[in-house]
Amino acid sequence: MNLVVGATGMLGSELCHRLTARGKPVRALVRPSADPAKLEKLRQAGITFSQGDLKTPSTLEVACRGVTTVISTASSTFSRQAGDSIQTVDERGHLNLLQAAKAAGVRHFIFISFPPMSEDCPLQQAKRKVEQGLIGSGLTYTVLQPTFFMEVWLSPALGFDIANRKARIYGAGRNKISWISFLDVAEFSAASVDNATARNAVVKLGGPEALSPLEVVKICEKLAGHQFTLEYVPEEVLGAQKAAAKDPFQESFAALMLSYAAVQPIEMRGTLEAFPVKLRSVRDYAKAAFGLN
Repeated sequence: MNLVVGATGMLGSELCHRLTARGKPVRALVRPSADPAKLEKLRQAGITFSQGDLKTPSTLEVACRGVTTVISTASSTFSRQAGDSIQTVDERGHLNLLQAAKAAGVRHFIFISFPPMSEDCPLQQAKRKVEQGLIGSGLTYTVLQPTFFMEVWLSPALGFDIANRKARIYGAGRNKISWISFLDVAEFSAASVDNATARNAVVKLGGPEALSPLEVVKICEKLAGHQFTLEYVPEEVLGAQKAAAKDPFQESFAALMLSYAAVQPIEMRGTLEAFPVKLRSVRDYAKAAFGLN
């Protein structure tokens, strides 16, 4: 049995479907407040549920019973609810899950994190603590560190509005980023259950090519046949936002934007030899956003 934590989220739900497509039994940890429509889609795919919360250790003990592999995609940054915080979910909640997994005899724990950032922040501190706890736990571990999700960072929510030909650029926009699709992260996560290369490994994940934000804009402009209106957010402004942050979420988000402005490409050749995943390109994503597929 495979337990997926974060199963109703964007990445977690896709992961559930990829596992069932491989013939893997899946149990999803779901909160009482989970969206009924999302639960129904999972139920129709043959996924069973264990009700619980990362903040409630007793529910994790129940969820882990009979489980061989735990895969966690959960984060308070995407689906925050009452009582959720970086400390209670991303850090302490995952350490609760790790303890429950060990007690239940789980053999393999797959944790979705992100690569180290130059700008420290509460979210990065939480991720690194969980990674360290997992690596030292005695369990077989896999830490997947995908870089910037194109569906998040090249979306209207963060100012990259393809439909309206507008793009917000953090920093100068010239550094190359190995944008990755959450669909491919789900595929790597599902493949890690049986792939020997993933065992006791930390794997950085990126897309098929490294493109600067301005190069992404050029691709979109060519597909649209129109120029984009650009809004630049200088690194000095981002640094000031981080310094003035009033809570860990604000500080962490500012740090992520600063990392976007300075991150380096991820070399994927060796990883793709071990995981033969056909990666989705930024052009593929943009074509879908323009309805050109």
